[in-house]
Amino acid sequence: MSRFNRRRFLAGSLAAAAAGAVVPYVARGKDANGKLGVAVVGFRGRGGDHIGGYLGDQRTTILYLVDADEKVGQRGCETVAKKQGTKPKFVRDMREAFSDPAVDIVSTATPNHWHALCGVWAMQAGKDVYIEKPICHNVAEGSSLIAAAKKFGRMCQVGTQCRSHRAIREAVQFLSEGGIGEVKFARGLCYKRRKSIGAKGDFPIPAEIDFNLWSGPAAFSEPKVTRPQFHYDWHWQRLYGNGDSGNQGPHQTDIARWGLGIDSHPQSVISYGGRLGYQAERQDDNYVDAGDTANTQVSIYDYGDKCIVFETRGLSVDNSADEELNKLFDSREGGKIGVVFYGSEGYLVQRTYTDCVAYDKNMKVIKQFSGGGNHFGNFIDACVSRKYEELYADAREGHLSAGLSHLGNISYYLGESNKVSAEVAKRALADVKSRDDNAATLERTLRHLTDNGVDLSKYAISMGPLLKFDPEREVFPDNAQATAMVSREYREGFVCPTATQINQS
Repeated sequence: MSRFNRRRFLAGSLAAAAAGAVVPYVARGKDANGKLGVAVVGFRGRGGDHIGGYLGDQRTTILYLVDADEKVGQRGCETVAKKQGTKPKFVRDMREAFSDPAVDIVSTATPNHWHALCGVWAMQAGKDVYIEKPICHNVAEGSSLIAAAKKFGRMCQVGTQCRSHRAIREAVQFLSEGGIGEVKFARGLCYKRRKSIGAKGDFPIPAEIDFNLWSGPAAFSEPKVTRPQFHYDWHWQRLYGNGDSGNQGPHQTDIARWGLGIDSHPQSVISYGGRLGYQAERQDDNYVDAGDTANTQVSIYDYGDKCIVFETRGLSVDNSADEELNKLFDSREGGKIGVVFYGSEGYLVQRTYTDCVAYDKNMKVIKQFSGGGNHFGNFIDACVSRKYEELYADAREGHLSAGLSHLGNISYYLGESNKVSAEVAKRALADVKSRDDNAATLERTLRHLTDNGVDLSKYAISMGPLLKFDPEREVFPDNAQATAMVSREYREGFVCPTATQINQS
């Protein structure tokens, strides 16, 4: 395969992204010391763990740090130099790093709206990729990443690190062997306090940030944003993030799918909730939080003979669960992040990333599981062996798990203006196919809101529509508006090619 220079790659990648074409494979190889060269893209917060993962593995060396924030980038390079002994190069534009044949691995922890295009561009350039969860910002992008990994023969690992943790792996094996009998239903929980991100307004872009590159595939709103804190709080704005259903959620929905043995999208989805309670906290009925994703949300996913329910709660979560959940998590107060599997002979609960416990029907502990793992190590193993099947969390697994958050959000967004009372919500859920007690989950959710001072007569929840989904075609056959939300509009120069465009190139 022929190589091409940086200038040609930078120009070609822009044109290819806009046209939906793909860039030729770039030959690659280890450096003189036999190490794989790494470019880490985006390294505030979770990106620091990426850096630590590669610094801790003797098979890799960090050659580039990439970030749209100049201040963060230069500071990161100094930190890595002290630990690694050699200083990585800082660049703002990821395509500069991708054009270097010394780079073998691209590891990205950018905001969600960049995950897929970064991965596609990197694999087009012949790099293996580690993509933080969620693997994509929308459903269509996940399919693009699957296609790119196959087309270019690249390793593509997703950052759902529980796949590598001994506690979770052994617990899933226990389920598959009938440890709690027949299991058809799992409940994922994200009961995690999230305070208001501040009042919506017009706030300037920090001078050190290249906002054109930061925005990438998303709409461009120079010279301002609507949230007070530029970094991290993008999670709660749907243009860039996916709320906690797409932030924390992919960990729990991934474990739920894995434990239930589900290898497809659901057949239908319905979601309800809202961004509620911040008015009560501020004692200001007119307060408008800058976020536009739900802070309280329940999504129901029907797979025919199996079901997953995912619950998000962002207000105070003290005393927020029913007696059964308190017993299963061995906790009456505080947050609960995990998964409950309901079996014919008992329960299995994932309580932390490294702790699971199985109970019989009388809530007696019958088995416990503990232990972590090295997800970056598993990825590097596959990069060395060139065996895709060695990956614990490949692009398809990441796509199916992230897809749950996207499908739930589509239902919620379509029903956002459909404000309903408790009685109307109960009637709407009465005929929804589910292995859960829909009325009990609704009641528990509404109690969470009222316990946090939400006046439901003034601030009602939103009820999304029940949407049928075609798992193979990835469309909503009865709802064109919902199908349009499977993808997004891209800016010129930052278009993520579709799976079809990648396959046909």
